[in-house]
Amino acid sequence: MKPVTIYDTTLRDGTQGEGFQLSGLDKLRIAKRLDQFGVDYIEGGWPGSNPKDVEFFQEAKSLELKHAKLAAFGSTRRANVKVEEDPQVRLLLEAETPVVTIFGKSWELHVTEILRTTPDENRAMIRDTVGHLVKNGREVVYDAEHFFDGYKDNAEHALSTLKAAADGGASCLVLCDTNGGTLPAEIAEICKAVREHLPETAMGIHTHNDCELAVANAIAAVDAGASQVQGTINGYGERTGNCNLTSVIPILQLKMGIEAVPELEKLRDLSYFVDDVSNNPHFARAPFIGRTAFAHKGGMHVNAVQKLARSYEHILPTSVGNKQEILVSELSGQSNILLKAEQLGMPLEKGAPEALAILSKIKEMEHEGYSFEAAGGSLELLIRRELGKYKKPFEAKEYHTSFRQYRDGHKPVCEATVKMDVGGEMELTVAEGHGVVNALDIALRKALLPFYPEIAEVSLVDYKVRILDGHDATAAMTRVLIVSGHGKKTWSTVGVSENIIEASWIALVDGIDLFLQRRG
Repeated sequence: MKPVTIYDTTLRDGTQGEGFQLSGLDKLRIAKRLDQFGVDYIEGGWPGSNPKDVEFFQEAKSLELKHAKLAAFGSTRRANVKVEEDPQVRLLLEAETPVVTIFGKSWELHVTEILRTTPDENRAMIRDTVGHLVKNGREVVYDAEHFFDGYKDNAEHALSTLKAAADGGASCLVLCDTNGGTLPAEIAEICKAVREHLPETAMGIHTHNDCELAVANAIAAVDAGASQVQGTINGYGERTGNCNLTSVIPILQLKMGIEAVPELEKLRDLSYFVDDVSNNPHFARAPFIGRTAFAHKGGMHVNAVQKLARSYEHILPTSVGNKQEILVSELSGQSNILLKAEQLGMPLEKGAPEALAILSKIKEMEHEGYSFEAAGGSLELLIRRELGKYKKPFEAKEYHTSFRQYRDGHKPVCEATVKMDVGGEMELTVAEGHGVVNALDIALRKALLPFYPEIAEVSLVDYKVRILDGHDATAAMTRVLIVSGHGKKTWSTVGVSENIIEASWIALVDGIDLFLQRRG
Protein backbone atom coordinates (compact mmCIF):
# COMPACT_ATOMS: atom_id res chain seq x y z
CA MET A 1 0.00 0.00 0.00
CA LYS A 2 1.25 3.51 -0.85
CA PRO A 3 2.48 5.54 2.14
CA VAL A 4 0.42 8.55 0.95
CA THR A 5 -2.57 8.46 -1.40
CA ILE A 6 -3.67 11.45 -3.51
CA TYR A 7 -7.35 12.35 -3.35
CA ASP A 8 -8.40 14.85 -6.02
CA THR A 9 -11.48 16.98 -5.45
CA THR A 10 -11.13 19.35 -8.42
CA LEU A 11 -14.48 18.19 -9.84
CA ARG A 12 -16.32 18.89 -6.59
CA ASP A 13 -14.56 21.30 -4.23
CA GLY A 14 -12.71 22.96 -7.09
CA THR A 15 -15.95 23.91 -8.84
CA GLN A 16 -16.99 25.90 -5.76
CA GLY A 17 -14.33 28.46 -6.68
CA GLU A 18 -15.28 31.70 -8.39
CA GLY A 19 -14.67 31.58 -12.15
CA PHE A 20 -14.16 27.81 -12.24
CA GLN A 21 -17.02 26.15 -14.09
CA LEU A 22 -17.21 22.76 -15.76
CA SER A 23 -19.84 21.07 -17.90
CA GLY A 24 -20.64 17.40 -17.46
CA LEU A 25 -18.42 16.61 -20.46
CA ASP A 26 -15.61 18.75 -19.02
CA LYS A 27 -15.74 16.76 -15.78
CA LEU A 28 -15.52 13.47 -17.65
CA ARG A 29 -12.51 14.69 -19.65
CA ILE A 30 -10.69 15.86 -16.53
CA ALA A 31 -11.53 12.62 -14.69
CA LYS A 32 -9.89 10.61 -17.48
CA ARG A 33 -6.81 12.82 -17.40
CA LEU A 34 -6.51 12.56 -13.60
CA ASP A 35 -6.68 8.79 -13.88
CA GLN A 36 -3.97 8.75 -16.55
CA PHE A 37 -1.81 10.95 -14.33
CA GLY A 38 -2.12 8.47 -11.48
CA VAL A 39 -4.12 10.05 -8.64
CA ASP A 40 -5.67 7.48 -6.34
CA TYR A 41 -9.14 8.97 -5.79
CA ILE A 42 -11.29 11.25 -7.94
CA GLU A 43 -14.19 12.94 -6.21
CA GLY A 44 -16.83 13.49 -8.88
CA GLY A 45 -19.37 15.67 -7.08
CA TRP A 46 -22.57 15.47 -5.09
CA PRO A 47 -25.09 13.09 -6.75
CA GLY A 48 -28.46 14.71 -7.26
CA SER A 49 -27.38 18.21 -6.19
CA ASN A 50 -27.55 19.62 -9.75
CA PRO A 51 -28.20 18.41 -13.32
CA LYS A 52 -24.47 18.44 -14.24
CA ASP A 53 -23.59 16.07 -11.40
CA VAL A 54 -26.54 13.82 -12.24
CA GLU A 55 -25.25 13.66 -15.83
CA PHE A 56 -21.66 13.10 -14.68
CA PHE A 57 -22.40 10.12 -12.43
CA GLN A 58 -24.67 8.60 -15.05
CA GLU A 59 -21.94 8.80 -17.69
CA ALA A 60 -19.17 7.93 -15.22
CA LYS A 61 -20.61 4.43 -14.81
CA SER A 62 -19.06 3.59 -18.17
CA LEU A 63 -15.69 5.22 -17.39
CA GLU A 64 -12.95 2.61 -17.52
CA LEU A 65 -10.53 4.04 -14.98
CA LYS A 66 -7.17 2.28 -14.93
CA HIS A 67 -5.83 3.55 -11.62
CA ALA A 68 -8.13 5.87 -9.68
CA LYS A 69 -11.25 5.07 -7.67
CA LEU A 70 -14.25 7.33 -8.27
CA ALA A 71 -15.92 8.82 -5.19
CA ALA A 72 -19.38 10.31 -4.72
CA PHE A 73 -19.65 13.04 -2.10
CA GLY A 74 -22.43 13.73 0.39
CA SER A 75 -23.27 14.25 4.03
CA THR A 76 -24.39 12.18 6.98
CA ARG A 77 -28.08 11.41 7.38
CA ARG A 78 -30.29 14.19 8.67
CA ALA A 79 -30.99 14.47 12.37
CA ASN A 80 -33.76 12.20 13.64
CA VAL A 81 -34.18 10.44 10.29
CA LYS A 82 -33.42 6.76 9.76
CA VAL A 83 -30.43 6.32 7.48
CA GLU A 84 -32.38 3.93 5.22
CA GLU A 85 -35.03 6.64 4.69
CA ASP A 86 -32.71 9.55 3.96
CA PRO A 87 -33.02 10.43 0.23
CA GLN A 88 -29.56 12.00 0.04
CA VAL A 89 -27.90 8.82 1.36
CA ARG A 90 -29.93 6.79 -1.14
CA LEU A 91 -28.58 8.93 -4.00
CA LEU A 92 -25.03 8.24 -2.84
CA LEU A 93 -25.62 4.52 -3.25
CA GLU A 94 -27.41 4.96 -6.58
CA ALA A 95 -24.33 6.70 -7.98
CA GLU A 96 -22.72 3.22 -7.88
CA THR A 97 -19.22 4.52 -7.18
CA PRO A 98 -16.77 2.22 -5.35
CA VAL A 99 -16.03 5.00 -2.84
CA VAL A 100 -18.35 7.33 -0.98
CA THR A 101 -17.04 10.33 0.93
CA ILE A 102 -19.30 11.91 3.52
CA PHE A 103 -18.75 14.85 5.79
CA GLY A 104 -19.98 15.31 9.32
CA LYS A 105 -19.80 17.93 12.04
CA SER A 106 -16.75 17.98 14.32
CA TRP A 107 -17.29 21.39 15.86
CA GLU A 108 -19.79 21.35 18.69
CA LEU A 109 -20.79 24.90 17.75
CA HIS A 110 -22.09 23.62 14.41
CA VAL A 111 -23.90 20.72 16.04
CA THR A 112 -25.87 22.84 18.48
CA GLU A 113 -26.22 26.11 16.53
CA ILE A 114 -26.37 25.01 12.86
CA LEU A 115 -27.82 21.47 12.96
CA ARG A 116 -29.78 22.29 16.13
CA THR A 117 -29.30 18.80 17.51
CA THR A 118 -27.38 17.11 20.34
CA PRO A 119 -23.79 15.82 20.30
CA ASP A 120 -25.12 12.27 20.89
CA GLU A 121 -27.43 12.47 17.86
CA ASN A 122 -24.61 13.95 15.77
CA ARG A 123 -22.36 11.00 16.61
CA ALA A 124 -25.18 8.62 15.78
CA MET A 125 -25.69 10.35 12.42
CA ILE A 126 -22.01 9.82 11.58
CA ARG A 127 -21.86 6.22 12.80
CA ASP A 128 -25.16 5.18 11.17
CA THR A 129 -24.35 6.69 7.78
CA VAL A 130 -20.84 5.27 7.57
CA GLY A 131 -22.08 1.86 8.72
CA HIS A 132 -24.95 1.83 6.21
CA LEU A 133 -22.67 2.66 3.30
CA VAL A 134 -20.07 0.09 4.36
CA LYS A 135 -22.80 -2.55 4.71
CA ASN A 136 -23.74 -1.79 1.09
CA GLY A 137 -20.23 -2.52 -0.11
CA ARG A 138 -18.74 0.97 -0.29
CA GLU A 139 -15.34 2.14 0.83
CA VAL A 140 -16.11 5.16 3.00
CA VAL A 141 -13.87 8.19 3.44
CA TYR A 142 -15.03 10.39 6.31
CA ASP A 143 -14.38 14.15 6.06
CA ALA A 144 -14.41 15.70 9.52
CA GLU A 145 -15.60 19.21 8.67
CA HIS A 146 -14.11 22.10 10.71
CA PHE A 147 -12.07 19.55 12.64
CA PHE A 148 -9.24 21.83 13.75
CA ASP A 149 -11.57 24.62 14.90
CA GLY A 150 -13.69 22.02 16.64
CA TYR A 151 -10.68 20.42 18.32
CA LYS A 152 -9.41 23.75 19.64
CA ASP A 153 -12.89 24.52 20.98
CA ASN A 154 -13.60 21.09 22.51
CA ALA A 155 -11.05 18.37 21.83
CA GLU A 156 -13.05 15.62 23.54
CA HIS A 157 -16.10 16.24 21.38
CA ALA A 158 -14.10 16.49 18.12
CA LEU A 159 -12.28 13.21 18.83
CA SER A 160 -15.55 11.49 19.70
CA THR A 161 -16.93 12.28 16.23
CA LEU A 162 -13.90 10.62 14.64
CA LYS A 163 -14.42 7.59 16.89
CA ALA A 164 -18.02 7.37 15.66
CA ALA A 165 -16.84 7.29 12.03
CA ALA A 166 -14.18 4.69 12.84
CA ASP A 167 -16.75 2.54 14.67
CA GLY A 168 -18.96 2.71 11.56
CA GLY A 169 -16.13 1.31 9.45
CA ALA A 170 -14.62 4.36 7.69
CA SER A 171 -11.39 3.52 5.83
CA CYS A 172 -9.90 6.99 6.33
CA LEU A 173 -10.60 9.85 8.75
CA VAL A 174 -9.87 13.12 6.96
CA LEU A 175 -9.21 16.15 9.15
CA CYS A 176 -10.53 19.28 7.44
CA ASP A 177 -9.26 22.81 7.99
CA THR A 178 -12.48 24.11 6.47
CA ASN A 179 -11.98 27.77 7.35
CA GLY A 180 -8.30 27.67 6.37
CA GLY A 181 -7.14 29.50 9.47
CA THR A 182 -4.96 26.92 11.20
CA LEU A 183 -1.15 27.23 11.29
CA PRO A 184 1.27 24.39 10.42
CA ALA A 185 2.46 23.91 14.02
CA GLU A 186 -1.15 23.54 15.20
CA ILE A 187 -1.89 21.11 12.35
CA ALA A 188 1.08 18.93 13.33
CA GLU A 189 0.22 18.95 17.03
CA ILE A 190 -3.44 18.06 16.51
CA CYS A 191 -2.68 15.39 13.89
CA LYS A 192 -0.28 13.71 16.33
CA ALA A 193 -3.00 13.73 19.00
CA VAL A 194 -5.44 12.08 16.57
CA ARG A 195 -2.87 9.41 15.66
CA GLU A 196 -2.39 8.56 19.33
CA HIS A 197 -6.15 8.50 19.98
CA LEU A 198 -7.13 6.45 16.89
CA PRO A 199 -4.02 4.58 15.68
CA GLU A 200 -5.91 1.84 13.83
CA THR A 201 -7.67 3.99 11.19
CA ALA A 202 -5.87 5.85 8.39
CA MET A 203 -5.77 9.64 8.72
CA GLY A 204 -6.10 12.15 5.87
CA ILE A 205 -5.80 15.93 5.52
CA HIS A 206 -7.98 18.46 3.69
CA THR A 207 -6.76 22.08 3.83
CA HIS A 208 -7.92 25.44 2.50
CA ASN A 209 -5.69 28.33 1.49
CA ASP A 210 -7.15 31.31 3.37
CA CYS A 211 -3.79 32.00 5.07
CA GLU A 212 -1.81 30.76 2.03
CA LEU A 213 -0.77 27.76 4.10
CA ALA A 214 -2.81 24.96 2.52
CA VAL A 215 0.22 23.18 1.05
CA ALA A 216 2.38 23.78 4.15
CA ASN A 217 -0.43 22.47 6.36
CA ALA A 218 -0.84 19.34 4.22
CA ILE A 219 2.91 18.63 4.46
CA ALA A 220 2.81 19.20 8.24
CA ALA A 221 -0.01 16.65 8.48
CA VAL A 222 1.92 14.08 6.45
CA ASP A 223 4.90 14.57 8.76
CA ALA A 224 2.52 13.89 11.65
CA GLY A 225 1.17 10.65 10.17
CA ALA A 226 -1.45 11.54 7.53
CA SER A 227 -1.56 8.98 4.73
CA GLN A 228 -4.03 10.72 2.43
CA VAL A 229 -3.79 14.26 1.00
CA GLN A 230 -6.85 15.91 -0.51
CA GLY A 231 -6.58 18.86 -2.88
CA THR A 232 -7.32 20.28 -6.31
CA ILE A 233 -5.33 20.84 -9.48
CA ASN A 234 -4.01 24.42 -9.54
CA GLY A 235 -5.54 25.03 -6.09
CA TYR A 236 -9.02 25.86 -7.39
CA GLY A 237 -11.69 26.05 -4.70
CA GLU A 238 -13.97 28.21 -2.60
CA ARG A 239 -12.70 31.61 -1.38
CA THR A 240 -8.91 31.54 -1.83
CA GLY A 241 -8.86 27.89 -2.89
CA ASN A 242 -7.81 24.44 -1.73
CA CYS A 243 -4.49 22.70 -1.21
CA ASN A 244 -2.77 22.87 -4.60
CA LEU A 245 -1.90 19.37 -5.80
CA THR A 246 0.50 20.76 -8.41
CA SER A 247 2.65 21.92 -5.49
CA VAL A 248 2.07 19.27 -2.85
CA ILE A 249 2.65 16.28 -5.16
CA PRO A 250 6.18 17.30 -6.26
CA ILE A 251 7.04 18.23 -2.68
CA LEU A 252 6.01 14.78 -1.50
CA GLN A 253 7.84 13.02 -4.31
CA LEU A 254 10.94 15.13 -4.89
CA LYS A 255 11.55 16.61 -1.44
CA MET A 256 10.26 13.92 0.92
CA GLY A 257 10.93 10.80 -1.13
CA ILE A 258 7.29 9.67 -0.98
CA GLU A 259 6.08 8.31 -4.33
CA ALA A 260 2.74 9.98 -5.01
CA VAL A 261 2.20 9.47 -8.77
CA PRO A 262 3.93 7.27 -11.36
CA GLU A 263 4.66 9.96 -14.00
CA LEU A 264 5.39 13.27 -12.31
CA GLU A 265 6.78 14.68 -15.56
CA LYS A 266 3.18 14.97 -16.83
CA LEU A 267 2.27 17.41 -14.04
CA ARG A 268 2.60 20.63 -16.06
CA ASP A 269 0.55 19.25 -18.94
CA LEU A 270 -2.21 18.25 -16.51
CA SER A 271 -2.18 21.70 -14.92
CA TYR A 272 -2.51 23.43 -18.29
CA PHE A 273 -5.20 20.98 -19.40
CA VAL A 274 -7.42 21.81 -16.40
CA ASP A 275 -6.90 25.54 -16.97
CA ASP A 276 -7.76 25.22 -20.65
CA VAL A 277 -10.87 23.09 -20.12
CA SER A 278 -12.18 25.50 -17.46
CA ASN A 279 -11.24 28.50 -19.66
CA ASN A 280 -8.94 30.04 -17.06
CA PRO A 281 -5.56 31.72 -17.65
CA HIS A 282 -2.43 29.90 -16.54
CA PHE A 283 -0.74 31.33 -13.44
CA ALA A 284 2.75 32.22 -14.70
CA ARG A 285 4.35 32.30 -11.23
CA ALA A 286 2.95 28.99 -9.98
CA PRO A 287 5.66 26.95 -8.22
CA PHE A 288 6.99 23.96 -10.19
CA ILE A 289 4.68 24.27 -13.23
CA GLY A 290 4.41 28.02 -13.91
CA ARG A 291 6.00 29.65 -16.96
CA THR A 292 8.43 31.58 -14.75
CA ALA A 293 9.13 28.82 -12.22
CA PHE A 294 12.57 28.26 -13.77
CA ALA A 295 13.05 31.64 -15.46
CA HIS A 296 16.35 33.46 -14.92
CA LYS A 297 16.88 37.16 -15.57
CA GLY A 298 19.81 38.56 -13.58
CA GLY A 299 23.11 38.30 -15.44
CA MET A 300 24.99 36.69 -12.52
CA HIS A 301 22.22 34.11 -12.08
CA VAL A 302 22.24 33.21 -15.76
CA ASN A 303 26.02 32.93 -15.77
CA ALA A 304 25.83 30.50 -12.85
CA VAL A 305 22.99 28.48 -14.40
CA GLN A 306 24.95 28.20 -17.62
CA LYS A 307 27.77 26.53 -15.68
CA LEU A 308 25.68 24.50 -13.23
CA ALA A 309 21.88 24.56 -13.44
CA ARG A 310 21.28 23.40 -9.87
CA SER A 311 23.13 26.44 -8.54
CA TYR A 312 19.86 28.37 -8.99
CA GLU A 313 17.31 25.59 -9.62
CA HIS A 314 16.07 23.48 -6.71
CA ILE A 315 14.93 20.62 -8.97
CA LEU A 316 15.30 19.58 -12.60
CA PRO A 317 12.56 21.48 -14.49
CA THR A 318 11.91 18.42 -16.67
CA SER A 319 11.02 16.33 -13.61
CA VAL A 320 7.65 18.15 -13.50
CA GLY A 321 7.36 18.68 -17.26
CA ASN A 322 8.66 22.26 -17.21
CA LYS A 323 11.68 23.90 -18.81
CA GLN A 324 14.33 26.48 -18.07
CA GLU A 325 13.69 29.99 -19.41
CA ILE A 326 16.34 32.66 -19.92
CA LEU A 327 14.86 36.16 -19.77
CA VAL A 328 16.50 39.07 -21.49
CA SER A 329 16.16 42.61 -20.13
CA GLU A 330 18.17 45.65 -19.07
CA LEU A 331 19.47 43.48 -16.19
CA SER A 332 20.90 40.95 -18.64
CA GLY A 333 24.52 40.10 -19.07
CA GLN A 334 26.27 38.36 -21.96
CA SER A 335 25.30 34.96 -20.54
CA ASN A 336 21.61 35.70 -21.12
CA ILE A 337 22.24 36.51 -24.78
CA LEU A 338 24.52 33.51 -25.34
CA LEU A 339 22.00 31.07 -23.85
CA LYS A 340 19.05 32.62 -25.69
CA ALA A 341 20.91 32.53 -29.01
CA GLU A 342 21.86 28.89 -28.39
CA GLN A 343 18.22 28.00 -27.65
CA LEU A 344 17.28 29.57 -31.01
CA GLY A 345 19.89 27.46 -32.81
CA MET A 346 22.21 30.45 -33.44
CA PRO A 347 25.11 29.87 -30.99
CA LEU A 348 27.54 32.70 -30.22
CA GLU A 349 30.99 32.82 -28.67
CA LYS A 350 31.48 34.74 -25.42
CA GLY A 351 32.76 38.20 -26.18
CA ALA A 352 31.59 38.05 -29.80
CA PRO A 353 30.84 41.53 -31.24
CA GLU A 354 27.36 40.32 -32.21
CA ALA A 355 26.55 39.37 -28.60
CA LEU A 356 27.68 42.76 -27.34
CA ALA A 357 25.70 44.51 -30.09
CA ILE A 358 22.52 42.56 -29.22
CA LEU A 359 22.92 43.34 -25.52
CA SER A 360 23.47 47.04 -26.26
CA LYS A 361 20.41 47.15 -28.54
CA ILE A 362 18.21 45.47 -25.93
CA LYS A 363 19.25 47.89 -23.20
CA GLU A 364 18.68 50.84 -25.53
CA MET A 365 15.19 49.61 -26.49
CA GLU A 366 14.20 48.82 -22.89
CA HIS A 367 15.17 52.38 -21.99
CA GLU A 368 12.59 53.48 -24.58
CA GLY A 369 9.91 51.32 -22.93
CA TYR A 370 10.28 47.94 -24.61
CA SER A 371 10.20 44.79 -22.51
CA PHE A 372 11.30 41.43 -23.88
CA GLU A 373 10.55 39.25 -20.86
CA ALA A 374 7.07 38.38 -22.13
CA ALA A 375 7.84 39.11 -25.79
CA GLY A 376 10.15 36.31 -26.84
CA GLY A 377 9.00 36.65 -30.45
CA SER A 378 10.24 40.24 -30.78
CA LEU A 379 13.51 39.24 -29.08
CA GLU A 380 14.00 36.43 -31.59
CA LEU A 381 13.48 38.86 -34.47
CA LEU A 382 16.02 41.25 -32.95
CA ILE A 383 18.62 38.48 -32.60
CA ARG A 384 17.97 37.23 -36.15
CA ARG A 385 18.45 40.75 -37.54
CA GLU A 386 21.67 41.40 -35.63
CA LEU A 387 23.13 38.03 -36.68
CA GLY A 388 22.19 38.39 -40.35
CA LYS A 389 19.77 35.46 -40.07
CA TYR A 390 16.84 37.59 -41.20
CA LYS A 391 15.30 37.79 -44.66
CA LYS A 392 12.70 40.52 -45.05
CA PRO A 393 9.46 38.89 -46.30
CA PHE A 394 7.65 42.20 -46.90
CA GLU A 395 7.89 45.92 -46.29
CA ALA A 396 5.10 47.94 -44.72
CA LYS A 397 4.89 51.13 -46.80
CA GLU A 398 1.99 52.88 -45.11
CA TYR A 399 -1.25 52.39 -43.23
CA HIS A 400 -4.25 54.53 -42.38
CA THR A 401 -7.07 54.01 -39.87
CA SER A 402 -10.39 55.77 -39.32
CA PHE A 403 -13.29 55.63 -36.91
CA ARG A 404 -16.74 56.94 -37.85
CA GLN A 405 -19.54 57.44 -35.36
CA TYR A 406 -23.00 57.93 -36.89
CA ARG A 407 -25.79 59.96 -35.29
CA ASP A 408 -28.66 57.91 -36.74
CA GLY A 409 -28.12 54.86 -34.55
CA HIS A 410 -25.94 53.08 -37.11
CA LYS A 411 -23.12 51.07 -35.54
CA PRO A 412 -19.70 52.79 -35.53
CA VAL A 413 -17.38 51.82 -38.40
CA CYS A 414 -13.65 51.13 -37.94
CA GLU A 415 -11.66 51.01 -41.16
CA ALA A 416 -7.99 50.39 -42.01
CA THR A 417 -6.06 50.80 -45.25
CA VAL A 418 -2.71 49.04 -45.60
CA LYS A 419 -0.10 49.30 -48.38
CA MET A 420 2.56 46.57 -48.50
CA ASP A 421 5.55 45.88 -50.73
CA VAL A 422 6.12 42.16 -51.22
CA GLY A 423 9.10 41.42 -53.43
CA GLY A 424 8.55 44.58 -55.46
CA GLU A 425 4.80 44.06 -55.85
CA MET A 426 2.54 46.63 -54.21
CA GLU A 427 -0.62 45.47 -52.48
CA LEU A 428 -3.23 47.95 -51.25
CA THR A 429 -6.10 46.62 -49.11
CA VAL A 430 -8.97 48.03 -47.08
CA ALA A 431 -10.79 46.26 -44.25
CA GLU A 432 -13.40 46.97 -41.61
CA GLY A 433 -13.20 45.60 -38.07
CA HIS A 434 -14.81 45.67 -34.65
CA GLY A 435 -12.11 48.13 -33.58
CA VAL A 436 -9.17 49.94 -35.09
CA VAL A 437 -6.66 47.21 -34.18
CA ASN A 438 -8.95 44.47 -35.47
CA ALA A 439 -9.37 46.37 -38.77
CA LEU A 440 -5.57 46.75 -39.06
CA ASP A 441 -5.06 43.05 -38.38
CA ILE A 442 -7.58 42.05 -41.07
CA ALA A 443 -6.17 44.49 -43.63
CA LEU A 444 -2.58 43.33 -42.98
CA ARG A 445 -3.48 39.68 -43.48
CA LYS A 446 -5.58 40.50 -46.54
CA ALA A 447 -2.58 42.22 -48.15
CA LEU A 448 -0.20 39.34 -47.45
CA LEU A 449 -2.44 36.33 -48.10
CA PRO A 450 -1.93 36.25 -51.90
CA PHE A 451 1.83 35.87 -51.29
CA TYR A 452 1.80 33.87 -48.05
CA PRO A 453 -1.45 31.86 -47.85
CA GLU A 454 -0.16 30.02 -44.74
CA ILE A 455 -0.80 33.08 -42.55
CA ALA A 456 -4.51 32.24 -42.74
CA GLU A 457 -3.68 29.64 -40.06
CA VAL A 458 -2.25 32.27 -37.67
CA SER A 459 -4.64 33.64 -35.05
CA LEU A 460 -4.47 36.58 -32.65
CA VAL A 461 -4.68 34.95 -29.22
CA ASP A 462 -4.29 37.89 -26.82
CA TYR A 463 -3.88 41.67 -26.83
CA LYS A 464 -2.69 43.72 -23.86
CA VAL A 465 -2.05 47.45 -23.45
CA ARG A 466 0.02 49.11 -20.73
CA ILE A 467 0.53 52.81 -20.16
CA LEU A 468 4.18 53.26 -19.17
CA ASP A 469 4.04 56.72 -17.61
CA GLY A 470 0.67 58.07 -16.57
CA HIS A 471 2.08 61.56 -15.87
CA ASP A 472 1.89 62.36 -19.59
CA ALA A 473 -1.81 61.46 -19.67
CA THR A 474 -3.01 60.70 -23.23
CA ALA A 475 0.47 61.45 -24.63
CA ALA A 476 2.09 58.75 -22.48
CA MET A 477 4.27 56.01 -23.95
CA THR A 478 2.18 52.90 -24.54
CA ARG A 479 3.36 49.30 -24.67
CA VAL A 480 1.27 46.75 -26.58
CA LEU A 481 1.84 43.01 -26.17
CA ILE A 482 0.27 40.68 -28.71
CA VAL A 483 0.19 36.88 -28.49
CA SER A 484 -0.19 35.09 -31.83
CA GLY A 485 -0.86 31.41 -32.30
CA HIS A 486 -0.55 28.61 -34.84
CA GLY A 487 -1.95 25.28 -33.72
CA LYS A 488 -0.67 24.69 -30.19
CA LYS A 489 2.30 27.07 -30.60
CA THR A 490 2.14 30.68 -29.45
CA TRP A 491 4.58 33.58 -29.56
CA SER A 492 4.55 37.12 -28.19
CA THR A 493 5.56 40.38 -29.82
CA VAL A 494 5.76 43.90 -28.43
CA GLY A 495 5.37 47.43 -29.78
CA VAL A 496 6.04 50.75 -28.02
CA SER A 497 4.97 54.23 -29.08
CA GLU A 498 3.28 57.39 -27.85
CA ASN A 499 0.49 56.34 -30.24
CA ILE A 500 -1.43 53.21 -29.24
CA ILE A 501 -2.26 52.44 -32.88
CA GLU A 502 1.41 52.62 -33.90
CA ALA A 503 2.42 50.40 -30.94
CA SER A 504 -0.26 47.89 -31.99
CA TRP A 505 0.90 47.99 -35.62
CA ILE A 506 4.52 47.24 -34.65
CA ALA A 507 3.45 44.22 -32.55
CA LEU A 508 1.04 42.97 -35.25
CA VAL A 509 3.63 43.17 -38.03
CA ASP A 510 6.30 41.47 -35.89
CA GLY A 511 3.90 38.63 -35.08
CA ILE A 512 3.34 37.82 -38.77
CA ASP A 513 6.99 38.47 -39.63
CA LEU A 514 8.27 35.98 -37.04
CA PHE A 515 5.87 33.29 -38.25
CA LEU A 516 7.23 33.67 -41.79
CA GLN A 517 10.86 33.69 -40.58
CA ARG A 518 10.32 30.40 -38.79
CA ARG A 519 8.68 28.95 -41.91
CA GLY A 520 11.81 29.83 -43.89
